[in-house]
Amino acid sequence: MIGVVVPAHNEEDCLAACLTALGAAAGHPGLLGEPVLVVVVLDDCTDASHAVVQRHATMGVACLAIAARNVGVARHHGAEHLLALNARWLAFTDADTCVAPDWLVAQLALRADAVCGLVTVNDWSQQPGHVPAQFAARYCREENHRHIHGANLGICPRAYARAGGFPPHESSEDVALVQRLIAINAQIAWSTQPQVTTSARREGRARGGFADHLAMLSALPVEGDAGVVAASTPHR
Repeated sequence: MIGVVVPAHNEEDCLAACLTALGAAAGHPGLLGEPVLVVVVLDDCTDASHAVVQRHATMGVACLAIAARNVGVARHHGAEHLLALNARWLAFTDADTCVAPDWLVAQLALRADAVCGLVTVNDWSQQPGHVPAQFAARYCREENHRHIHGANLGICPRAYARAGGFPPHESSEDVALVQRLIAINAQIAWSTQPQVTTSARREGRARGGFADHLAMLSALPVEGDAGVVAASTPHR
């Protein structure tokens, strides 16, 4: 069985699209009928996120409820649940993200201990007009990139256990786990092949996450202004 973890804190507006996309990935013919269990970890949700999950229960979607308000705890809780069910592969994404139909197939085909994929933003309407260019200037869309996104991550159970799993961090828990994987010499595929699209919303759910990175970019001078900062390549 392949396991997928989706942490969620008040994500009723995005969750249905996320789960529909995961359903398509779970049914991809390249998986040869192997079962996929999606676990949504509802972390202190006060909206209708639970109801959204219930509507997808017949599609191999289950939920766990915690009250940690901590994305590292939520991801690890979901992973431990799936490991107890003997999942042979752990995939991670976010509730405001839609994976490609071949997302799981692409991760598994790389035959690595862990897979770090990229993110694509299809709708920049919530951001100032200069942000897409700022983002593109700092983002590497080539094989062997070094970006880390909890929205596009896959890990084999053995490497996950050896690395100690996700730490209980409120943000950058994905970066911390990958750093642990590097420290134990795990084989990591920094690949463009597993693809996801994610939101460019202004208010994220985890401090220091993708929304905060975009907020930093929005505060940078517009190209042509004095004091433009040199491009760099962020982890998130």
